Amino acid sequence: MDILIMAGQLMLSLSILIVLHELGHFIPARLFGTRVEKFYLFFDPWFSLFKVKKGETEYGIGWLPLGGYVKISGMIDESFDTEQMQGEPQPWEFRAKPAWQRLIIMLGGVTVNFILGFLLYGMVLWGWGETYIPNSEIKFGIAVDSLGMDLGLKDGDKILKVGGSPFEKFNDRLVVREIIINNASSIEVERDNEELTLPIDSKFVDILSRHENKNKYLFGPQYPLKVLKVTPDEPAAKAGILADDRVIGINGESTPYFHQFFQRVQQFKNQAVTIEVIRQDKDTLSFPLTTTETGTIGVQAYPASTYFATARQDYTLGEALPAGFQQGWSFLGDQMKAFGQMFRGKIKAKESLGGFGSIATMYGDVWLWERFWKMTAILSLILAFMNLLPIPALDGGHVMFLLYEVVTGRKPSDKFMEWATMIGFILVIGLVLYANGLDIFRKFFQ
Repeated sequence: MDILIMAGQLMLSLSILIVLHELGHFIPARLFGTRVEKFYLFFDPWFSLFKVKKGETEYGIGWLPLGGYVKISGMIDESFDTEQMQGEPQPWEFRAKPAWQRLIIMLGGVTVNFILGFLLYGMVLWGWGETYIPNSEIKFGIAVDSLGMDLGLKDGDKILKVGGSPFEKFNDRLVVREIIINNASSIEVERDNEELTLPIDSKFVDILSRHENKNKYLFGPQYPLKVLKVTPDEPAAKAGILADDRVIGINGESTPYFHQFFQRVQQFKNQAVTIEVIRQDKDTLSFPLTTTETGTIGVQAYPASTYFATARQDYTLGEALPAGFQQGWSFLGDQMKAFGQMFRGKIKAKESLGGFGSIATMYGDVWLWERFWKMTAILSLILAFMNLLPIPALDGGHVMFLLYEVVTGRKPSDKFMEWATMIGFILVIGLVLYANGLDIFRKFFQ
């Protein structure tokens, strides 16, 4: 069921983006009097799932969900219909139009995707606002995982700055971003009431960008283990531990925070231990018990949100649209910087690649509209950015050849365009297959 929810969100998101992208080509083509023979969601080699013809255009849904297309008369594209190019150019054909009109038609798709991405970022802010934990609320410091420890962080640290930028919103992803994208070379922390600067080795750009580490967190908030609920007939209940007791130790070892106790008790599966608690903030009590086979004692802790007040920023529509543009532009900037890191060899391209499976997992196994629209905004900007790459068969390839024509006054031959488009199409399909193959390999062989 979880897989269906993730797949459903991805399919709906892609369908919206593909249809609007192709409309970006379709509308200016029709405005300039260019005939559009087909308008398809998904590809339709050999057959289509649905089709209907209205006027000069056949509208349909293909069975291969790798994209979509509009087939414009007099244009060499991924349909490779070269027969139409044998005759003299007709007034309704793409090749008969002035270069500036053809350029607008080709840029229409990415223009729509850019506008849609920025707009969706803004509408998400308008509809849901922005909720976060201010770093000032992390009064117990951080609980560090293994990757964070490798960076030099320790339990109880309070992060002050990353790469010289103030750390104001508590989120370990912001630290990862600063290291991978902006080459942050240090983290400033407060440790035992002393400010320290921790140097970051450049190797962590590669380490943190690896696919295997993308879902691993560096740190989270450290907070006490105060019992919200005791499960009946479990070890804690039988021993006499009560709700609102604060667990502070196991077998005489101090574990004042949730993650410390959890890590330690896991080492005593189905064993006799002594649990120390503070009751009503004054009495320290000890309870002997035997843990379960999974290394638990049968208590539910107060959640982390009990200890940290979240901040919320609401936006009017007038505030949300420019703020959304700023967020979208920042995201695009990160993508371009990431490409730069790849060219410099600091990020391995293979580690950043993922197919439909990787994308689907980013939607989550619960359908949340805020996350759905935020992911759709991200994909829209990625689709626009990728389509602008100067690769034949992508919009950017056609734009590159059109700009060459505008500057030189010479139009590439139909034969050249046919071969260039075929090579570009093979490259793109090969990349898609490779990315999805990586998903399969990671899923079953790693």
